[in-house]
Amino acid sequence: MRMNRRGFMAATAAATAALAAPAVWGAADGRPRVVVIGGGAGGATAARYIAKDSGGAIDVTLVEPTRMYFTCFFSNLYLGGFKEMADLGHGYGKLASDYGINVVHDWAVGVDRAQRTVTLAGGAVLPYDKLILSPGIDFVEGSVPGWDITAQHAMPHAYKAGSQTELLRAQLRAMPAGGVFAMIAPPNPYRCPPGPYERVSMAASWLKANNPTAKILIVDPKDKFSKQALFEEGWQAHYPGMIERIGPDFGGANVSVDPAAMTVTIDGEVTKVDVCNVIPAQKAGRIAEIAGVTEGNWAPVRPTDMQSRLDPDIHVLGDASAQGDMPKSGFSANSQAKVCANAVRGALTGSKVFPAKYANTCWSLIAADDGVKVGAAYEPTEEKIASVSSFISQMGESPEVRKATYLESEGWYAGITADIFG
Repeated sequence: MRMNRRGFMAATAAATAALAAPAVWGAADGRPRVVVIGGGAGGATAARYIAKDSGGAIDVTLVEPTRMYFTCFFSNLYLGGFKEMADLGHGYGKLASDYGINVVHDWAVGVDRAQRTVTLAGGAVLPYDKLILSPGIDFVEGSVPGWDITAQHAMPHAYKAGSQTELLRAQLRAMPAGGVFAMIAPPNPYRCPPGPYERVSMAASWLKANNPTAKILIVDPKDKFSKQALFEEGWQAHYPGMIERIGPDFGGANVSVDPAAMTVTIDGEVTKVDVCNVIPAQKAGRIAEIAGVTEGNWAPVRPTDMQSRLDPDIHVLGDASAQGDMPKSGFSANSQAKVCANAVRGALTGSKVFPAKYANTCWSLIAADDGVKVGAAYEPTEEKIASVSSFISQMGESPEVRKATYLESEGWYAGITADIFG
């Protein structure tokens, strides 16, 4: 058929409109749709368990901008020379090939709760029946005067594992003899791991072997911190005279930095440093705020299933959630994800939902083969996820016990990464 000018122009306009319209993804076969934003310990676990346990009855899409996920847990050991970056990296291939998950490498930039859609930076629109947010953390602007995200190359935070961790390790290794490594520790609550005080231990371990006259300065706004007695015992045993901590009583809560001059000002006193690891105050990852499910810095959730208290079709996992007693750890996120996955699968398919139980253990390495741990079991109450039992390493433990604790953490790492990524 011969096309005239009018027909050609109409066809061109229609084609242009089709290209301009956002692509709408979703299950065309009528299966319920779950979109998971964030491919870390919470999000990837939730996606895998929903896909696996539903036997394909639920269409699962995982949105994660990076193609390789580097774990925050064990990233401090990379700084200390006990791990390489390749040991920490995990891909998403098995989630796609073995579990049928649609893995989309893009940024989620919008959530329409009324229409139940997620918009991606590339323009695609993802419909959902249930949305799971596991975006980790972002930083509270202005929480460390003189520092913002544009200063992260001069003064890295290294709180999102990967290139920032590599940068901090390079800076540590380039320190001059007798130089000063400073850390601006975060206020509570904060993501851990990568725990600040394990990080200090790993920096000290490397410096002791390679730059033994160097000093470490911790500027801390908190009166106390988790496993403090164990860390201080270990620092005295392994790194005597190397580490100084300035708490709030001596100006630790009144600190500013100058990335250009590489200085730290504590209660008005200026100190020149060679490396400065700034760990700002934290809040839920940005997409939780965009979705309108945050109150203050965090996203409140129901203790029984991690469902948002502000939207019954959204669940929030891991670091971003305000859930009660559980720390903001990878173990916690993985534990919460399994409870959430069971609840979401039950809501969408009518399958049995089991009572929620949660657990967490946080291991820290103080020096070679000197590992310590703290952990707890948790159950939901009306108000929060509450600790019901706990344990912690004891001071004065034998080298054999501490080595066994470290080896236990190695086994846990292998197990949890397989549980997350398949």
